[in-house]
Amino acid sequence: MPQASDNKLVMLVDDTPDNLKMLSDALDEAGYMVVVATDGASALERLDFVLPDIVLMDALMPVMDGFEACRRIKAHPVAGHVPVVFMTGLTEPEHVVRGFQAGGIDYVTKPIDTDVVLARLDAHLRNARIMSVAMNAMDAVANAVVVLDGQGQVTWKTSKARLWLSEYFAHPENAAGLPPVLATWIAQQLERPRTEDAGEFTVVAGATSAASAATAPAAGKRELRLRLTASRKAGEYVLLMDERELPAAAADTLAAAYQLTAREGEVLHWLAKGKTNRDIGEILGMAPRTVNKHLEHVYVKLGVETRAAATALVLTHMHKGSA
Repeated sequence: MPQASDNKLVMLVDDTPDNLKMLSDALDEAGYMVVVATDGASALERLDFVLPDIVLMDALMPVMDGFEACRRIKAHPVAGHVPVVFMTGLTEPEHVVRGFQAGGIDYVTKPIDTDVVLARLDAHLRNARIMSVAMNAMDAVANAVVVLDGQGQVTWKTSKARLWLSEYFAHPENAAGLPPVLATWIAQQLERPRTEDAGEFTVVAGATSAASAATAPAAGKRELRLRLTASRKAGEYVLLMDERELPAAAADTLAAAYQLTAREGEVLHWLAKGKTNRDIGEILGMAPRTVNKHLEHVYVKLGVETRAAATALVLTHMHKGSA
């Protein structure tokens, strides 16, 4: 019978007293600490006071079954990473699939064989420990990273990512998902053909909407840039965040000098940052044809004919401003 390497905490959720006693005794003998719940709702309540290392969940329980309880655990802002192993007498393929779709990592069939349960718990805890070390290492070096599944749903965030999402989007640090405007942008990126590069989302400190994020930044403000990239793992994506202090906005001074309208100045600002007409349209909430019209006016007022010439003029003003 495998032994736990240390006093790992197991949450045991079952509405059958005999099963609770048998498993609790076996886990205790193997060196595990055990917290017991007799239904899904009670298990969720206990998460407010204790964070288990793994959950052993009965699939069929009254009021809230194990599948629903597992889904809620996976959506919990603190316990979402905790592995859930189902105990079930339902062995039909659709029931097994249902357990995995709810977020379960494994299942054991009833009648319960305690040796099998302990062996699987030990294996999953070892894997969870390795993952925990990796996550702690990411937090330790202060990387701002959000890991997403194939549908754009959050599976994990670093502490730095939670902080920046709170600062730039007024998004609660303990919230499980992403700010609506960012979730919408990610959904748009995932709909693009795989051959296209993912875009970049930029927001200035204090901006909480796509419209305000698109405003040309003032000097001395901070800017958060977010880039979506595919993970090495199929069906997984990584949202990378990078923060920087903004220099004086050269496009702003250029807009004033050449009497550009506010909208023309915004278009010029994003043009100088290397954005395509499509990107500018998405950022500013306008059609690509409208972007082209603004650029035509900008070119006339600046006395240039191409994007490259307009960008060069902005860079020239930037160098003058920093000289």
